[in-house]
Amino acid sequence: MRAPRENVLWDRPQALLEGVVRHIERIVIGKRESIEQILIAILCGGHVLLEDVPGVGKTLLAKTAAKALGCTFGRIQCTPDLLPSDVTGVSVYKKALETFEFRPGPIMANIVLADELNRTSPKTQSALLEAMEERHVTVDGETYALPEPFVVLATQNPLGFEGAYPLPEAQLDRFLMKIRLGYPTAAEETALLNRADGAMSSAETRALLSLEELRELQRQAALTHADDSIKQYIVLLVHATRRSPELSLGASPRASLALLRAAQAQALLRGRGFVVPDDVKALAGPVLAHRLVVRPEASYASVVAEEALRRIVRETPVPASPASFGGVAR
Repeated sequence: MRAPRENVLWDRPQALLEGVVRHIERIVIGKRESIEQILIAILCGGHVLLEDVPGVGKTLLAKTAAKALGCTFGRIQCTPDLLPSDVTGVSVYKKALETFEFRPGPIMANIVLADELNRTSPKTQSALLEAMEERHVTVDGETYALPEPFVVLATQNPLGFEGAYPLPEAQLDRFLMKIRLGYPTAAEETALLNRADGAMSSAETRALLSLEELRELQRQAALTHADDSIKQYIVLLVHATRRSPELSLGASPRASLALLRAAQAQALLRGRGFVVPDDVKALAGPVLAHRLVVRPEASYASVVAEEALRRIVRETPVPASPASFGGVAR
């Protein structure tokens, strides 16, 4: 495996990350914002929930991102009869050796695609909780560490589709972000049709990073400076969700940490060594909205969590900014 390109990693991480984004864009057309958000989540070591109708490229995006980042890849096709052991792995008795041998499941990979997560049973959904939060799995009383980095990219179809089980709040809170891809524009769909016969497939994606480089970028993201005023702003937003008359469940302290980490990663992606309020505003929706629960009376008035959160972001003042923000629009 090649050595990390330290001159690029230390001096110009933005150029390296931009190259990854552009490479994925060659395959997943018109989804730059979603690509960047997934890359931000991976830089944080956080999990992503991709929700949308079938056929808009959720699975393709997850597979392509894994390959472009040089990560090992595992796929779990979630079905109603999927068992927890199908996810974590099993211990098999070896008669010749008179011992048990652990055969790892697809969860033992750097990036794991849990396809159509809400089509499997709640029992199997809960089997992912330990892996997502504790970074290990337990099989027959033995604990096995998961590789680093470890990120779950789960896709789900919107509720109301046939055979969909709602994810519990405890599991939703484990996802750093929830992303909706949306339908392509007419121009993007035309471009997709024009290159349908000779399009580059995810199988042809090449790795642009080594695991060592990805881990170094993760470390740099964690070290990106966030002023106390930025942390205060995040706390104000999160506390506002807990006081909102439209919401019965606000964001947790885990959400505050997630929003800070995501803002640090976005700053690195933008080529800055510090976080600005716009980083927080841009990521408040993907990081916080899926953790919120709308009051029944508010839902009757067609108020959804995203709308309530947009109102909170609009009405929450930004604390006084230090001179290091350099006059960035707020």
